[in-house]
Amino acid sequence: MARPISGTFHTIYQQRYIDAAIGETPLDLIANHSTSFITFINSIPEEKANYSYADGKWTVKQVLQHMIDTERIFAYRALSFSRGESLPLPGFNENSYADHAPAIHRTLTSLKEEFASVRQSTDTLIKSFTEDQLNRKGIASNYVISVNALCFIIFGHIIHHQHIFQERYLIG
Repeated sequence: MARPISGTFHTIYQQRYIDAAIGETPLDLIANHSTSFITFINSIPEEKANYSYADGKWTVKQVLQHMIDTERIFAYRALSFSRGESLPLPGFNENSYADHAPAIHRTLTSLKEEFASVRQSTDTLIKSFTEDQLNRKGIASNYVISVNALCFIIFGHIIHHQHIFQERYLIG
């Protein structure tokens, strides 16, 4: 399975994530990124846990919770469409999720552990997909998207936030 092509994802919103992911196949993405993601997240120092780079911006813990939630949602979409789901799946409001997430009451360590667990679970799911399943499409957030594109978006979304951690939160 090659990189996603136009028509298998929403180019305005998701092209940047797909472009950020290094590899030609979902298995390449796992090989190229999974270990480094865990290493990076585990390197976040405890003193940064409640840090926000500006008023009204999420803390490190809130960003990490957002990354976990988003990966779960995208993985669910990939699972659903790989299994032949024909009903449209709803979008989600990341700010509403953040407002209702318990990140502020959690330790950074617990979020790091959850992130690693979700990442491992997603990688296992991706490894299970056949070529036919990767080619399947569905509708999520009112646009057509393929399972393959969702795999690339999952990795690109993490890369996006890793860059934000580095550039705005001065981590890494």
